[in-house]
Order: sequence, then C-alpha cells, then structure tokens
Amino acid sequence: MTDAATPAEIARRGLMLVLSSPSGAGKTTISRRLLEMDRDLHLSVSVTTRQRRPGEEDGKHYHFISTEDFGLMVNRQELLEHAKVFDYYYGTPKEQVERRLSAGQDILFDIDWQGTQQLRQRARDDLVSVFILPPSMRDLEKRLHTRAQDPAEVVAKRMGKAADEISHWAEYDYIVINDDVDRCLAQVYAILRAERLKRHRGLGLVDFVKRLREGG
Repeated sequence: MTDAATPAEIARRGLMLVLSSPSGAGKTTISRRLLEMDRDLHLSVSVTTRQRRPGEEDGKHYHFISTEDFGLMVNRQELLEHAKVFDYYYGTPKEQVERRLSAGQDILFDIDWQGTQQLRQRARDDLVSVFILPPSMRDLEKRLHTRAQDPAEVVAKRMGKAADEISHWAEYDYIVINDDVDRCLAQVYAILRAERLKRHRGLGLVDFVKRLREGG
C-alpha cells in the first residue's frame, strides 16, 4: 500500500514542449533557464546546416552538418520535422525523440512555426506548443541589436520576417508575452507542470484507479 506521505508514482508518456517566437523575442533565454530549473526536461538537439555561433558546442546546442548530409537524412525519413530558416536548414532527428518519450522523459524544442506544424501533424497528442511574443516591435528590434550576434543587414532581415512569424500565433496552444523574463519563465513553467498531469499522458492511471476501486 502506498504511504500517505509519499506521492503515488504513475508511469506516463513524455511530452514535447515547443517554444517558438520571432528571433530576439526570448525563446532561447527561456529555454536555457527552463532546462536549468527542471532536470526532467531535456533539450532536443537539432541538426542544422548553419555555422556555429560563439559559445555553441557541436552535439550540445546543435549537430552541425553539411547540406548534403541534411538532404540524406530527409530522404531517409530520419527527421521528425525540418525547415529552411534564413538560408539554413534545421531538423529534429526522429529516433532520439521517440526513445525519450517512451521512457517518460519530456523534450524541449526551440523551433519555428514551420517545424511546429509538422510536429502537430505527426504527434499531436504528445505536443504542447507555446508562442512567445515581444511586448512591441520596437523592443524586438532593440533586443536584436543588443545581443550583437548578427550584422545590421541580418537584423533587418529578421525584423522583416518577424511579422510573418507572429501571424502564426493562433496555431499555438498557449501564448505568453515576454515583457519580463522572470514572469514569462514562470508562466511557461506553469504550463509544463500542468501538461504533465493531463489524463491521457498517465499510462499507469487505468491500473492505479482499478487498484483503488478494488480497495488497494
């Protein structure tokens, strides 16, 4: 019999938490802090054809591969989703995701709306999607200039695409506005904790309830 002071452990399937936003709206910062505060959440490491940025590590932030190798993965249907963003290709290896979900582990995705649409088509019950909005376009442009990772022409290109990215907000399960990083983080974490308790994720619930009804 379960000790009254010890919460019952019920096996569950993992979930896929997707964070999307226009470049500079904060999804990477929120993703990093979520991973720091929750050891049960694991980052999905995408493959990409773009070059490494300062501080990025191959295999930790992305798997950096050639365009030719990326095309082979697409042809072999080894990617759960893939998209072209700002002249580079990104994709999610299928095998690593299914392995973690089956083991009851939650996976964090830092991807755009195109990838999210593909995940929704292939794994709707596993998906929890969150779109992060900036408080204003002026604030978004300021953030892009402040982080100083891209030249001015790239910042202009990202701003030009931001309106199109934002237009897909209604396709997401949840919307949060990142006017304060700590508040935004708290809201996203609340979503994650609540989604873990969804009835359909509890693989062991049927047996648990059966035992309860039988007096166990």
